[in-house]
Amino acid sequence: MTFINPKTDFAFKKIFGSKKSKEILISFLNAILYQEQEMIQDLEILDPYQSPRIQGIKDSCLEVKAVITGNKTVIIEMQVLNVLGFEKRVLYNAAKAFSIQLGVGEDYNLFNPVIALTITDFEMFSNSAKVISRYCLKEKEELTDYTDDIELVFVELPKFNKTLEESETLTDKWLYFLKFANTLKDVPPPMATIPAMKQAFTIARQSKLTKRELEALEKREIFIQDSQNAIRKAKLDGKEEGMQEKAIAIARQLLDVLDIETISQKTGLSITEIQDLT
Repeated sequence: MTFINPKTDFAFKKIFGSKKSKEILISFLNAILYQEQEMIQDLEILDPYQSPRIQGIKDSCLEVKAVITGNKTVIIEMQVLNVLGFEKRVLYNAAKAFSIQLGVGEDYNLFNPVIALTITDFEMFSNSAKVISRYCLKEKEELTDYTDDIELVFVELPKFNKTLEESETLTDKWLYFLKFANTLKDVPPPMATIPAMKQAFTIARQSKLTKRELEALEKREIFIQDSQNAIRKAKLDGKEEGMQEKAIAIARQLLDVLDIETISQKTGLSITEIQDLT
C-alpha cells in the first residue's frame, strides 16, 4: 500500500478539500488552530476539489477554503516552493478574502474574520524554532490587540522533527501525516484509531486515484522537483560567484607583495586569471 504525498498541493487538496473531507478538515483545523479543542463543530468547504487541468503547471499552489463556526473564513494553503514574494502573497490573499465579503454600500460591521493557514515545506522564520506560529495586528510597543479580524497562521514542516512514537498529541499526528505519509506502507495503529485520520489515509491511498489523477500528480511532483533543483542551483551558483569575487579581491591586494604562483596557491585562481588582473 502506498500513499500520495500530502505536501504536494494537488494531493493536499484532494485529502482536505474534497466533498468527503469535511470531518478530516474539522479534526485538522481544531488540532492546528485551536490546540485540539473542539471549537469547530461544522464547516462548509468552498471551492470543492476538482482534478486540476495541468498543462503548463503555472500555479504554485492550490488553496482549500472553508467557512467555519462563527462565520470565519479559513484559507488553507500548502506551499512547497519558497518563491520570491511568497510572504507578501499570503498577506494579499488574506486581505483579499477579507475585503471581498462586502458589496458596494454595505456596512463594515458585516465583515467576518479571516484566518490564513499556510503550511510550508521550507522554513520561513529562521529566528524561531516554533513549528506553528500565529500573527495578528498589534500595537508595536505595548503589543495590545488592534483586531483579530485577519490572522496569519504558519506551519513550518521542516521544524517538526518528532518520530511516530513521539507524536502523542492529535496535532503531532497531523503534522506527522503531512510530513511522512508518503513514506509509510500502512496506517500506523495510533492513527488508525482516529476516524478522521483513518479517512485521510483512505483518500491518500494511491490505488484510489484515477489514471488522470495519477498523471496529474506525477507531472506536479516532477515540476516541484525541477523547481527545487533550480533554486538549489541558483543558490550554489551565487555562492560560487561570491567566492570567486572574494578570491579576485584578495589576489589584487597581493599582486604587489607576492609572485603570481604563490598568489595562485593561496587564492585558488589560475595563473591566467591572476595575469589578467595585472
